[in-house]
Amino acid sequence: MLSRTADNLYWIARYMERAETMARLLEVGARMSLLPSAHGYRNEWDSLLQASGTAGGYAQKYGQAHQRDIESYLFFDPDNPSSVASCIGKARENARIVRTALTAQVWDAINSAYQELRALEKTPRDRLDLARLIDWAMKQAAIIRGSIDTTQLRNDGWDFLNLGYYLERSDNTARLMDVKYYVLLPRVEFVGSGMDNYQWATLLRATSAHRAFHWAYGGEVTARKIADFLILNAQCPRSLITCMDGVNNHLNRLERAYGRCSRPQEVAAKLAAELQALSVEQIIEEGLHEFLTRFILEAANLSGVIFETYLSGDVR
Repeated sequence: MLSRTADNLYWIARYMERAETMARLLEVGARMSLLPSAHGYRNEWDSLLQASGTAGGYAQKYGQAHQRDIESYLFFDPDNPSSVASCIGKARENARIVRTALTAQVWDAINSAYQELRALEKTPRDRLDLARLIDWAMKQAAIIRGSIDTTQLRNDGWDFLNLGYYLERSDNTARLMDVKYYVLLPRVEFVGSGMDNYQWATLLRATSAHRAFHWAYGGEVTARKIADFLILNAQCPRSLITCMDGVNNHLNRLERAYGRCSRPQEVAAKLAAELQALSVEQIIEEGLHEFLTRFILEAANLSGVIFETYLSGDVR
């Protein structure tokens, strides 16, 4: 497969996963904005800008943080490269370039999402409920993901699509957890409080993991249990260890397809082995923020190695 084809497939998945994460962040903001704080009703929308890494761009365009402006910036704004609209637009452009490497069902799912998005953009903003927009974005991401899983040939193209999904998902899970720990909690003394537990539960719902968490652990929702679930529990589809196992699986498939070992395999195997050897107590001892920051950097390094090996030159 040519590297440019692999690169486009890889980024289709990354952009769609990123669009879904942005919708999940908006859901977090909607739920958090309803929560009273020690200072009265606290607006957490500005925290989401920091979470999404778009605070600078927003401040330059809008200045003060206002809920409606933030909703529009994170969902529709073409000047925001991480907005839902920008990500779906770029995913569709990547798909158009490699149209012949996709099944008709996958192309139809991506193109339909793009066309429906154009219609939403023409709808007056006061007629668009945020909950409807969030549901729409998550539904489109699920349809596209389902089309890929059920119709694409299990060849190297499918592997590059899944590498994109797993790497983006691991990065987003880590960032969502880090945001909860440092941005959404107003002060250290709130750790373990009702607000702290509510925010953890909200993040579980935003990752569609609330019910699965209770199936796995039951009882009280605590930071320790959630850290274990979202980092180390291989039954959780969004956990870091599940994502790294997925990355390893698809890199091993590429090894068999191309008949040679690769540097990304070594890096990914090392990262997965480190996660396997960890306990949640060790993570807490290191510091959750410090651990997540380290993981994000290591995942970014793995992404760079994959680019250098497979996406920056012809893959044979």
